[in-house]
Amino acid sequence: MFDFIRQHNKIMMGVLFLLIVPSFVLLGVSDYTRTEAKTVVAKVDGREITQTQWDAAHRDEVDRLRASMPQLDVKLLDTPEARYATLDRLVRERVVGAAADKLGLSASNQRLAKELNNNPQIAMLRKADGSLDMEKYQQLLRAQGMSPDMFEASVRAEMSSRQVLNGVAATAVLTTAAADTALGAYFEKRAIKWVRLNPADYAAKIDPTEAEVEKFYQDKLSQFKTPESANIEYLVLNADAVAKTLVVSDADLRTFYDQNAQSLAAKEERRVSHILINAPQAAPAAEREAAKAKAAAVLADAKKAPDTFAALARKHSQDTGSASSGGDLNYFARGAMVKPFEDAAFALKAGEISELVETEFGFHILRVVDIKQPKLKSFEDMKPELTAELKKQQLQKKYAEAAEQFTNTVYEQPDSLQPAADKLKLTLQTASKLSRTPSAEPKGILANPKLLAAIFSSESTEKKRNTEAVDVGGGTLVAARVTEYNPALAKPLAEVKDQVKARLVAERSAEEARKDGAAKLAAWQAKPEEAKLPESLTVSRAESRNVPQPLMDAVLSADPALLPLIKGVDLGEQGYVLLQVEKVLPRETRNEAQTQQARQQYTQWWTSAEGMAYYKWLKQRFKAEILVPKPAPESLAKG
Repeated sequence: MFDFIRQHNKIMMGVLFLLIVPSFVLLGVSDYTRTEAKTVVAKVDGREITQTQWDAAHRDEVDRLRASMPQLDVKLLDTPEARYATLDRLVRERVVGAAADKLGLSASNQRLAKELNNNPQIAMLRKADGSLDMEKYQQLLRAQGMSPDMFEASVRAEMSSRQVLNGVAATAVLTTAAADTALGAYFEKRAIKWVRLNPADYAAKIDPTEAEVEKFYQDKLSQFKTPESANIEYLVLNADAVAKTLVVSDADLRTFYDQNAQSLAAKEERRVSHILINAPQAAPAAEREAAKAKAAAVLADAKKAPDTFAALARKHSQDTGSASSGGDLNYFARGAMVKPFEDAAFALKAGEISELVETEFGFHILRVVDIKQPKLKSFEDMKPELTAELKKQQLQKKYAEAAEQFTNTVYEQPDSLQPAADKLKLTLQTASKLSRTPSAEPKGILANPKLLAAIFSSESTEKKRNTEAVDVGGGTLVAARVTEYNPALAKPLAEVKDQVKARLVAERSAEEARKDGAAKLAAWQAKPEEAKLPESLTVSRAESRNVPQPLMDAVLSADPALLPLIKGVDLGEQGYVLLQVEKVLPRETRNEAQTQQARQQYTQWWTSAEGMAYYKWLKQRFKAEILVPKPAPESLAKG
């Protein structure tokens, strides 16, 4: 179909024009302005979560983490596992939100106000009189793409959702007897002896015939195939690539300098000394009044003799960090101090003494020692800084334009990526022997499941056409083209004969270990005194001592009433284990503090388990399902 469209594009344009124009008139333009297909990645309570919503949520998560941890390597967040975790969280929010709606849970205006008052970001926006600076509040929310109504609605929804799971946690009941019983089992120790029969010890006795090797090869043919692979060329469009193409003229820089030089200059700094009389906000009213009276008396002395301010600070200030140096706080700019202190410091002239300034720490008396005014840099001095800032401002618009060009060009000229590379000044990159299922290498972009699915589609592998522009997250678009495709093929027996024989020997060696183990088990169970086992070892659920998990399961499932007993544990390719569980050892005696700590820890585990069980039930009730496959852990991918 795509071949027909490309070969008869003029005819198709005419047909599409006749079809589309009337529908624009009847339906409006909105349905034709969608830039991304509505791919559904999850469903909750009949409501869909689309690929676009998932991508947006992950971008928000990355931005939040980058803001809180500036040194974080963003590449760690651009992985299939990280993106899937975002989707899982998005589903969880929808499930809990649906439960809150069904239960009629809501947050009152009083509870909302209290929640907002406890928000540290909002607390920083309060004026000296305690009222909220609405202009700065709106600026903060606009930076996050939200209005006050949207933000408050989101906080209210979050509070309602919190009630859903907190209700389970608050009603969790666990008696001391139940906790002690469970902890007793957890810390219970058992004395064991065990020996492993390793398949490698039986390999020398295995010598398969040529016919047996060939039959094993035919039976396990899928294990001896070369993996499907492709050599590709690809283009990457991201903010860095677009930034390299941005050019700003001197005229634009001069205009930008004239408009912004003052705000781009260094901040004004002030050197301030202060005297602090401690009065924590939680202190009784009488104590705070006494502190205020003392501060007022010191202020009166400072106003009478300003030159004695340093001496008064050394004598009266309760700020242990600055009192010994006469209250000197050195130079600081706006944003370094709590707001009431900062407002007072920047309202004074050099040499002036403030009135009493109340903060959460107590009552301050400030004296401005010096004011360091910022020096306005010349245009030439600021040119590099101005260029970087202006490019930064232009980048978002230019990236959007470049993304549209990139998407259109790789589709409209499907037989080569060079036109898109030339148009956008991108470097055409290559990769060899890329597989459909990524292993440990490569990582990053070329391990992205969406991109790999596009590369190994029939359109790409058979017709060598460009893939679509694939959004791989992190504001990055990638388009690829297969230059050579190698389908999965069975390797000739002659090429893999040694490998086939080794696997056959390993399989039969494991079987011999099982047979020998079963024979020894029967003999030792009949005559336990003849069992040949190494020295005893003590293990528990808390301390497995590197004992394989299947073996630990056999140890802990043994009935204490039947001890001592001998068991056999089949570890498959890892051999066969003969195990003797000798006896149960009593738990070590602990003091009261250790006992209480263990009970509290177990209560937390129990509460967490109840909350998780309740959430799983909610997922079933609201028919939550994730429609994209969960990426395999890296350790498994490497295997």
